[in-house]
Amino acid sequence: MQHQLLNQYNNVVAIGGGHGLGRVLSSLDFLGKRLTGIVATTDNGGSTGRLRAQQDCIAWGDLRNCLSHLAYRPSVGSQLFEYRFQGDTELSGHNLGNLMLLALDQLCVRPLEAVDIIRNLLKIETRLIPMSEQPTHLVALQACGSKVFGEVNVDKMAEAPIALCLEPQVDATFEACEAIRQADLIILGPGSFLTSIMPPLLLPRFANSVAASKAPVIFIDNLDDESSPAAQFSLEQRIAWCHQVIGKPVITKVLRHGEQVRLDTLVNYFPLKNRHNPNLHDQAGLRDALSAVLRIKSDLGLQSLAC
Repeated sequence: MQHQLLNQYNNVVAIGGGHGLGRVLSSLDFLGKRLTGIVATTDNGGSTGRLRAQQDCIAWGDLRNCLSHLAYRPSVGSQLFEYRFQGDTELSGHNLGNLMLLALDQLCVRPLEAVDIIRNLLKIETRLIPMSEQPTHLVALQACGSKVFGEVNVDKMAEAPIALCLEPQVDATFEACEAIRQADLIILGPGSFLTSIMPPLLLPRFANSVAASKAPVIFIDNLDDESSPAAQFSLEQRIAWCHQVIGKPVITKVLRHGEQVRLDTLVNYFPLKNRHNPNLHDQAGLRDALSAVLRIKSDLGLQSLAC
């Protein structure tokens, strides 16, 4: 029953990066080809950051993470894709999945083709699209006028930035904009606000596509405060940041964790923490919460028709 309302949607698009987007996609993977993830590609830390510095490529880490969340487990393919090299060599710390994506990117015409090959290898129906196929970095502007370059440094800032941008400014992937154009439901978050949720919205063509969409936009908040400068923002400020870069108010519902269900016009509370790991969103809880807020919208639509 919890899938029934969500199954009525033909094109669901989730936007973000890291573990947050992966958790949402794995919660909704019963939608199969009707589900699309638009994935941030600005990470510059860890294995991904080393590859970017050496190969001038997009950030593969968040794409790999989403693929891993969606892969059938257990399987040899999923285990290989997540394997991380140990020891004291040049490969130490590198993730095999990142290397596979990089190698396929060099063999293919486009990064998106590399992602699709891995999707087929791991038998993943859900589409994953990099926000851009051109390398770019996240840059934060401080109140003093100076810039902080790269996601790793942005996360370490003592004070919250006053604005974000991408350097260089790159184009959004055509398929990402097209997915938004066809979407009948858009999901933002959860995840690091500055470094996972905001980067795709900083692409003008992508932001314009979201602004032009008639689909409801649901913002899923994090379970706890981030250990980053975004923790200094209130929920209202984070929503305002999204609306500023998109160009208009689009967020119709917000999901937040609460021990008791509380429904409101904008901010709605549901038990969203996983019992076994309270740092993760519960997959069934996410499905139930999304169904509940969408049912409210559906019921209001039926009432207006009856009137």
